[in-house]
Amino acid sequence: MSTYRKIHGRSIQAVTTDPSESVAEGQVWYNTSSDTFKSVVSLEAFSSSASMGTGRYQAMWAGEGTQNATLSCSGRTAAPAIVTNTEEYNGSGWTVGGACNNAENSCAGFGTQTAAIKTGGYPGSDPEGLATESESYNGTSWTAGNAISPGRQGHAGAGVSTAGVIFGGNDGTVLNKTEEFNGTNFSNVNNMNTARQNLSGVGIQTAALAAGGGTTPVTTAAEVYDGTNWTTVGSMNTARQGMGSFGTSTSAAVTGGTTGSNSTATETWDGTSWTTSPATLATARAFYGDCGAGSSTAGIVAGGYSTATIGNTEEYNKSSNVFTAAAWASATASNTTRYLGHGVGTTTACVVYGGIKNPGSTYRAQTEEWDGSTWAEQNDMGTARFFGMYAGTQTAALIGGGYTGTSVSNTEEYDGSSWSEVNNMPAVNRLQAGFGVQTAAVSAAGQGSPGKWANVYHYDGTNWTSATAYPTAVEQMAGCGTQTAGLVSGGGADPGLVNTQFEYDGSSWTAGGNLPSVLSYQANNGTQTSCQIIGGGSPSYVVNVTDYDGTACATSPSLDTARGYGRGTTTSGAATGAILTSGSTPATPSSNTSTQFTTATTAVNVKTLTQS
Repeated sequence: MSTYRKIHGRSIQAVTTDPSESVAEGQVWYNTSSDTFKSVVSLEAFSSSASMGTGRYQAMWAGEGTQNATLSCSGRTAAPAIVTNTEEYNGSGWTVGGACNNAENSCAGFGTQTAAIKTGGYPGSDPEGLATESESYNGTSWTAGNAISPGRQGHAGAGVSTAGVIFGGNDGTVLNKTEEFNGTNFSNVNNMNTARQNLSGVGIQTAALAAGGGTTPVTTAAEVYDGTNWTTVGSMNTARQGMGSFGTSTSAAVTGGTTGSNSTATETWDGTSWTTSPATLATARAFYGDCGAGSSTAGIVAGGYSTATIGNTEEYNKSSNVFTAAAWASATASNTTRYLGHGVGTTTACVVYGGIKNPGSTYRAQTEEWDGSTWAEQNDMGTARFFGMYAGTQTAALIGGGYTGTSVSNTEEYDGSSWSEVNNMPAVNRLQAGFGVQTAAVSAAGQGSPGKWANVYHYDGTNWTSATAYPTAVEQMAGCGTQTAGLVSGGGADPGLVNTQFEYDGSSWTAGGNLPSVLSYQANNGTQTSCQIIGGGSPSYVVNVTDYDGTACATSPSLDTARGYGRGTTTSGAATGAILTSGSTPATPSSNTSTQFTTATTAVNVKTLTQS
């Protein structure tokens, strides 16, 4: 009789605690603390991730075999409009890439995030003027390539940028035509057995899989291509078209699509047959691209059409780990209703202070500290105000300037218990950005006397001194970082809001990567090279959260509720979470509600075995 050791090559170990990191599926151990035998069990599941910057469907996708380095280009947006913009996914969020040369709908491609080919599609709402052009992407920009023949839309692709294949689609008639790409030219090769459009395709040029798609009626048929011929293989369990797909010709998954109504279902392919997976999409969707992005155990779907155009992203994982996505969720409400307050600290130790109760109402002096679970009232500021600069930590906070019915210049320091008046700013100021610590802080731009200005001041714990002016006169921005490595984002200039960001090194300002859109009255959390830009007005309140890494902006999981003028942590950064409280929502101009950001987690999926 075989033993566990003979089968698995290891003994059943006795441990006091379960493993915290992934181990081999099926591994068994004895937990002496609970007196139980336990094992690791594999799971299939989708988890949410940051949405695309631009929701779209019928776009081109690439990212062969990779969950965390994918590409989406062109397609149709909610406007509606057919666009040229490109977005790249890095495993946690989407960044803007180089725009393609031609806006097309229902195009297809293959390759990787840094070496992709886009083909065909059409520019209008009807399949007229079908595109024959191709374009290649190098990770930065798109370059025109040689034509396909015939022009087609709704086709699929597989392979890499130097050896790809496209198949199926529609040129006015549903197609079974196949073309291979050799890195320069496309050439017609042997046809598929079943003509179809809006199908899924994965794999490489010499080992591709075609599944489902629209014929008359929608089909379950699947075929594999060996670089010469197509061979019909086992059919899917459910006929559908407009699916997402990832994997190889012998190990793949298809998900979503439509059978007349949009689906959440997933099927996996093992090279012989299809199996309905327990993993289902959170959002039913179709026509989100023949992505081929990811493996059969780690894929991605994004965008598509549900009841409307969407930009939602979901990751598929088959693993012995349980993945919990990063997300914002309601947290303990603070004690004081306010907006346009001030806040500094970390996820488990921050302080908020000042603000205003309602428009044209009571100015706030109340101060509250957050310990990671509850808010506690502390001594009030000496001067009730809002619109001031703020910097520091929970036990060493700073406020300068602001508005009390008129703009002021007075400054106060907080020591973790009480506030004290210190030297005034050189001039009255409000709506400025602040960052740094109590003894090395910066006040940047804002509204001086009169109007918007670019003045910058340093505070050294005793005195304020003038520093290099901000590049433009602007107000309503947010800042984070230190006096020698700071970041200021967005704001209102003349004639309107801006999406610019500027980095500060203690003496000069340098343009940073632009925000995805114009923004004001947001909260900045983190450092110059790891910043979360949270909510704000654009011009109405938004749920958007953006990550900035010192070079480029990427999407991040959205707030649970659109919010502007909120305040909380400014020093912890996205990597360690955030807390945001008060502010304005579409439902109320002033609130005390809080929301907390929790980073993604991974845990081993452990099962207790039945024993006798």
